[in-house]
Amino acid sequence: MPPLERDSHRIVIAGASSLLGAELKSLLEESRFAGWDLRLVDEEVAAGTLTEAGGEPAVIQPVEEGSFDRARFVFFTGSPQFTRANLAAAHQANATIIDLSGRMAEYPQKHPAAAEWFPGLDILRGMETPPDTAIYAIPSAAATAVSALALALAPVGLKRLVVTCFQSVSEAGRAGIEELESQASQLLSFQNVGKPVFDVQVAFSLLDRFGSGSSHSLAEARRRIRSEVKACVAAKVNRPAVQVVHAPVFYGTMFSAWSEIDRAADCQSILGACKNAGFFITEEDQSPSNVSAAGERVIQLAVPEPDPAQVGTWWFWGATDNIRLPAWNAVKLAEKLMP
Repeated sequence: MPPLERDSHRIVIAGASSLLGAELKSLLEESRFAGWDLRLVDEEVAAGTLTEAGGEPAVIQPVEEGSFDRARFVFFTGSPQFTRANLAAAHQANATIIDLSGRMAEYPQKHPAAAEWFPGLDILRGMETPPDTAIYAIPSAAATAVSALALALAPVGLKRLVVTCFQSVSEAGRAGIEELESQASQLLSFQNVGKPVFDVQVAFSLLDRFGSGSSHSLAEARRRIRSEVKACVAAKVNRPAVQVVHAPVFYGTMFSAWSEIDRAADCQSILGACKNAGFFITEEDQSPSNVSAAGERVIQLAVPEPDPAQVGTWWFWGATDNIRLPAWNAVKLAEKLMP
């Protein structure tokens, strides 16, 4: 395989029909990569979908021999299974791989050239990403929030961190959004609800699991987030405990966290540590939500509250856009890797 031509201006979005793929394409077209050659590929079922790229009509293509040739970057934004099936071909094309699908969650232990990344991670954990990294994993929004919070609190004496993440139906793609919408309408009309995606009533319900017939799994979401957090925090802090719960909302990732911190830390020192880690602190009379976070590329965090039951323990509440945040981080990584 000849070495990649470093003047290549080709980007492949593998999984282009997904919500992440569409968001990534939009952000790339607004970035320094505007005008680059965007190739849109996906699974056979999505091939032929009409979209646009660079203001021109474009058709999503199936992956074929040569789909990744001369690509400077390959972004995987589809299912982990799709990434697994095509990762070797992208790697053999000598492209820099940026994975948003979750396939890389356990890949760093299997491939020395793979690394997790989000803005500020190297500084937070005091470890530089190896310069020979060829495969990057962009953690999910939930894992990014949990990892950033744990690493932010390390300088103020973090001892324990327990986080519950509230997952929206958009993690299941457009089909998940449509099912929540239809179930809500059916219930308000006193009709029986359809359950083809989640195999359970997700409208107006908080759940810790979906039905056994669903192809989507909150247990899998927990495993992915825990694995991504483990890779991100490394040995810098004690690994946070993570739970994932379904929330009946369309978009966004919300999280509630309980922490035990050195008793000498006060609210101002904790706030300062969180701000230094890149969190956007909301006003005391405002609360982060999936609505306030929509379209934003930061993690919103409320002012932490001490728990009166035990000195040195604090509660955190935050929210971020589960689609925009990882897509934005992926674009920032690609810009960082450009000379």
